[in-house]
Amino acid sequence: MGRRVRAVMTPEVVTVGEQASFKEIAATMAEHRVSALPVLDDDGRLAGIVSEADLLLKEAFPEGPAGGRLFQGHRQRVQRAKAAGDTAAELMTTPAVTIGPDATVTEAARLLHRHGIKRLPVVDPAGPLLGIVSRADLLKVFLRSDAELAQEIRQEVLLRAMWVNPESLTVKVRDGVVTLTGQLERRSLIPIAVSLVHGIDGVVDVVDRLTFEVDDSPIMVPSDLLISRAAGVRRRI
Repeated sequence: MGRRVRAVMTPEVVTVGEQASFKEIAATMAEHRVSALPVLDDDGRLAGIVSEADLLLKEAFPEGPAGGRLFQGHRQRVQRAKAAGDTAAELMTTPAVTIGPDATVTEAARLLHRHGIKRLPVVDPAGPLLGIVSRADLLKVFLRSDAELAQEIRQEVLLRAMWVNPESLTVKVRDGVVTLTGQLERRSLIPIAVSLVHGIDGVVDVVDRLTFEVDDSPIMVPSDLLISRAAGVRRRI
């Protein structure tokens, strides 16, 4: 049910080649008002990504690698090496963190969060760059109308996933917040329904007002009763 990356990505991507100069990269970023550019090799495949942060290292370490201390960490050595770079191949971050077109927007959001980045190149399994997906693209799912969300919940969650008559429950959506009211056959179905609704792209929150006809919760036997039963068995033995 999750919306796929291919549905929200930007297919027209501004790119540079590996031999693009520092000034060419900076000018391209300024012209297109982007903060990062995918870098393509001679075969048109993604080689890495160069960002404003990579370019700013030139100002952070103007003395280049030679100005580094004798003992410095790996990250600082990499940064100083980038600061001395003149082309995209020398400045880019590689390998780039990428995602496939059929991944869900949820997977893309988690990947962005995990790596602390703002955008992901979308790469075909065969190799070509298909597009790019940004934080702003992922937030588009929350622009879906309340009516559209309610319709998807009734059809995809209740009818198709749970085989529940959509007319048996009331689904109200306001500003992305879903309220579920009505009675399900079994108590165990309630958390399933709530979880599935949470998984719909664009749902902000779920208010659970569901009841049940049959309580099929596991029967919990008190521990003291189990102990007394065990003692009785030992006495009979």
